[in-house]
Amino acid sequence: MNIQKRLKPNIKKILIIILLLLLITGCTKQLQSKDKKPVQNKETGQNLIENIMCQPTNKDTIELYKQNGIDIKKLPKCEDFKINSGNYEDLWTSIFIKPLAFLLIIFGKNIGNYGISLIIVTLLIRIIAYPFTRRTAMQSELMKKAQPEITRIQKKYENKQDQESMMKQSQEMMMVYKKYNIKPMSGCIFSFIQLPLFIAFFEAVQRTPALFEDKLLKLQLGTTPIFGIKTSFAIAYIILILLIAGTTYFSFMMTMKDQPNQDSSMKMMPYMMTGMIIVTGLYMPSALGIYWVISNLFTIIQNLLVKRSKI
Repeated sequence: MNIQKRLKPNIKKILIIILLLLLITGCTKQLQSKDKKPVQNKETGQNLIENIMCQPTNKDTIELYKQNGIDIKKLPKCEDFKINSGNYEDLWTSIFIKPLAFLLIIFGKNIGNYGISLIIVTLLIRIIAYPFTRRTAMQSELMKKAQPEITRIQKKYENKQDQESMMKQSQEMMMVYKKYNIKPMSGCIFSFIQLPLFIAFFEAVQRTPALFEDKLLKLQLGTTPIFGIKTSFAIAYIILILLIAGTTYFSFMMTMKDQPNQDSSMKMMPYMMTGMIIVTGLYMPSALGIYWVISNLFTIIQNLLVKRSKI
């Protein structure tokens, strides 16, 4: 049986689960004025969210919510926020957003800084996921070792399209996979949940005033780098974008250089992806940029350790 055919059902199941979760998301609701325009905090440049989960403390932000008919007194103070605070919204919010916001608040109020809390929670999640992500990195290294034999089999059956030859090719490939203990689906779980996790961080930051009102060094966590650079040309936002670009590029390069027989389009992939992430990073809250950098650094260090270890 063809390996790809065996993998497709499992991949489809995981994708369906993720899509279902994304389809039932409550999502952030942007606060709009009476003339249907986004309400923005002029100081931080942040477009405010209607369905925040706890009370803001910034006077300007409080006033903007009052002016637009949002009674924030009904909400708990952020330091008193619990996983079950507020009414039930949807499965996505209950499973991802509220627990994540609760974790960020717990660490933040005890440490005294929500930016540091963001770093700690990011590392905590990556440590919990380490067995899966390490397995993914190990599979990449095992594939490198097996590649000469895989290439030999591919060349052997290169011009043979009959069913018998294709079955023999699959069998020989399976023997190589077994020899090197390669399990194509092993360790892919974290890769599949990275997008939902990123969205969860985005919503937790956007909907939790304690997070988007706080600062880490000179970075306003709710402010986008593009706003920070435009208004004050603050060096902290420029450094953040450079870190996003550098860690993204290095992370992609570490992955791509292990892939043999790359065509020109594949070789351009790290540059294209890095460019896309830079543009995205300019327009997302600085808190998300911090999450992205820390997550990338963790991946880079992990992959370096795997490369130096004996598999």
